[in-house]
Amino acid sequence: MIAFVRDVPTSFAKALCATPAAIDVAEARRQHAAYRAALGVPVTVVAADDALPDCCFIEDTAVVAGGVALITRPGAASRQREPDAVARVLGEHVEIAHMSAPATLDGGDCMRVGQTIYVGRSARTNEAGIARLAEVFEPRGLRVVPVDLPREVLHLKCVCAPLGDDRITLVTGVPRFGSFAVVEVPAAESYAANVLAIGSRVLIADGFPQTADALARAGFDVVPLATTEFRKADGALTCLSILI
Repeated sequence: MIAFVRDVPTSFAKALCATPAAIDVAEARRQHAAYRAALGVPVTVVAADDALPDCCFIEDTAVVAGGVALITRPGAASRQREPDAVARVLGEHVEIAHMSAPATLDGGDCMRVGQTIYVGRSARTNEAGIARLAEVFEPRGLRVVPVDLPREVLHLKCVCAPLGDDRITLVTGVPRFGSFAVVEVPAAESYAANVLAIGSRVLIADGFPQTADALARAGFDVVPLATTEFRKADGALTCLSILI
């Protein structure tokens, strides 16, 4: 396994966010370094671009499965140049497919469980983006299943994340949309649903004890990480990497 991450730009304090908050860029970089160290796999770092404040959220720029990377067209106009540098790096490892207007899709709306890619219909991912996802991956034996999201949910992975072996986290109260085992995340700790599972290890945002306990009871080695600065920019753990 290889992880691809992108450095935190100097402009990160200007990243998109639903509720503006002061971002400490130096602290974000410290948290990003701790995240890279915790991945426990070889890491390829894509250089930041200060013209793209959100560029460290690399997950949104590509969906990788079946030996191909679909380079996305992010739903926020200010982010649509982010995939260019990522495509060049991923192209050294996997086949590349592209997406064009009017399609939009954020990688944070895509969750693979087994041979199924669940994709959220959101403000960032439209029907043309979902159609392109199916066009690329269904011939490779993967099923693409759209999931309707409430208006207030930014991405599918804001309320769930894959744990491997047909298990996911899911925020209590969110309707189930597939046949898999669920580790429930209390609604009061909904931010903690966005975990990053690597084998038996699960990286989790620090400060969410009920979710950490639930994952430990499910047999995982829980690794808490500070994510305060990324949360201010509506980001979380899976947002910061692409794993292939």
